[in-house]
Amino acid sequence: MKDIIRRALMNSAELHVRMAETMTEDISKAAGLIARCFQFGGKLLLFGKGGSAADAQHIAAEFINRFTIERAALPAIALTTDTSVLTSIANDRVYDEIFSRQVEALGRKGDVALGITTSGSSENVLNGLFVAAEMGIITIALTGELGRAGSLADYAIRVPSREVPRIQEAHIAIGHVLCEMVDYVLFHK
Repeated sequence: MKDIIRRALMNSAELHVRMAETMTEDISKAAGLIARCFQFGGKLLLFGKGGSAADAQHIAAEFINRFTIERAALPAIALTTDTSVLTSIANDRVYDEIFSRQVEALGRKGDVALGITTSGSSENVLNGLFVAAEMGIITIALTGELGRAGSLADYAIRVPSREVPRIQEAHIAIGHVLCEMVDYVLFHK
């Protein structure tokens, strides 16, 4: 068991080192877009399924409440939290529209839509990004190295891995860095 634990932690650490060496520009661009969105009265719409849904909620909470400093609340909405909306869309329309329909209802030009998908191929996330782009909303895909999400979005943050657990660990680390950078841009004095 100790070898399995050691290997999992080392793989995660090695991935984080690779990300630090290769992804700072992509993360910086995304943080700048989100900060600018907030500066000009826009909101951040976050969505994903499964573990990525939890990440969307986690990141939204950090923006709304606080991350590491006391500051004004920032308008972030996880489109994964309203079970009545999610289940009615899945029932009355199709499951693949659970995010696109919400983006259509809640999104406005000047907002940012951040779709999270470890595989890069979750149809409901792809549809959310597609509708956002059609509406003139800036789109960011947070994904692994595979799938269409990265090429569909205006900006892609691609974790250089194909291992779902490692990608998920990287996604929440990136979410935290985005929060930290947005706080720095907007509130650093």
